[in-house]
Amino acid sequence: MPANPVDPAAAAPSDPAPSSRGTPPAERLLNLVIALVNTSASMTKQQVRAGVAGYGDAPSTEAFERMFERDKDTLRALGIPIVTVDAGGHSDEVGYRIDNDAYALGAVDLTPAELGVVALAAQLWSDKTLRTDMSRAMTKLRAAGAGEVAADAVAGLAPRVRAAGDAYVPLLEAVSERRDVSFRYRAASTGQELTRHVEPWRIAARGSGWYLVGFDRARGAARVFRLSRIAGKVRVGSQAGAFDVPDAVDVDAMLGARVGVLQRARLAVVPERAQALRARAVPAEDPSGDGGDAARPPARHDGRDLLEVEFRSLSAFADEVAGYGPAVVVLAPPQLRADVLRRLEAAAGLDAADRGTTEGTTDDAAGETTHG
Repeated sequence: MPANPVDPAAAAPSDPAPSSRGTPPAERLLNLVIALVNTSASMTKQQVRAGVAGYGDAPSTEAFERMFERDKDTLRALGIPIVTVDAGGHSDEVGYRIDNDAYALGAVDLTPAELGVVALAAQLWSDKTLRTDMSRAMTKLRAAGAGEVAADAVAGLAPRVRAAGDAYVPLLEAVSERRDVSFRYRAASTGQELTRHVEPWRIAARGSGWYLVGFDRARGAARVFRLSRIAGKVRVGSQAGAFDVPDAVDVDAMLGARVGVLQRARLAVVPERAQALRARAVPAEDPSGDGGDAARPPARHDGRDLLEVEFRSLSAFADEVAGYGPAVVVLAPPQLRADVLRRLEAAAGLDAADRGTTEGTTDDAAGETTHG
């Protein structure tokens, strides 16, 4: 894996804008990197001009020389090790290649917690265009985990993020580039759809939903929009830097009233499991109010650790706890326990149905063989 992959936006040299028939500078740089990484020995300038897309656009040898030298300097500035190879013998031709040993990324050694964070981030890019690549990458990275502990890291984090929908990517780009947006939005109270013109400031996940925080131009005030209520496509303005984001945007304050009442769960957890839950555990409540240790619940329950964890969304937290399977038992509140049990029973039923289908297929096949 390359240690310094080319960032087209940062890598593009200060060439004039390409003509409609020319290759964009960033694309030409990427083509050059691919060619020099994969060459068996080295590539001469003539081979680069003839075989790498983009260099054939140069109108003259002098223009090609300037283009090639500038591109080499740009890639080296990005940390890509282009080395010069002397052909030796009677040839004066010089070749070029990328030192793959210096360019390659070392072995990845992730802790279970780091793997969980990467898995969470991967969910943000699970659209159709990237799902296959992300699946392959996560399969490789899971090899860095440690059995059930590594699975806990993913189970504890991943279920807390819901699919953001088609609006997420264009809104994220608009936030990054400070471009205004417009979209059809369905009001929660009336169900009426109206077009909103917004200066997007932040995107945040709270509870079981994704929200856009921004300035509603029609209303002249900051507003919060739930992405699941956006209907149709998001239209992004053409001008970058079209507005300034306030220095202090209190996302927590704007979203605080939308994520439900704070509740507390009492959980019995297998030792050294469910690290994401342990990280959010709070001190147990003292019913007597005097702070005495005698009034506190025991630290252990049937060989498990007792934890108290706060949550707001019952459905989202039930999903998270169910993801740990038998490693976590809900002691309270009753509604959370019932919701987690319902999810586990449903999962067990699906597993039994899959096994039954497989066994039935095997029996049928065996029967055909016996009677054949």
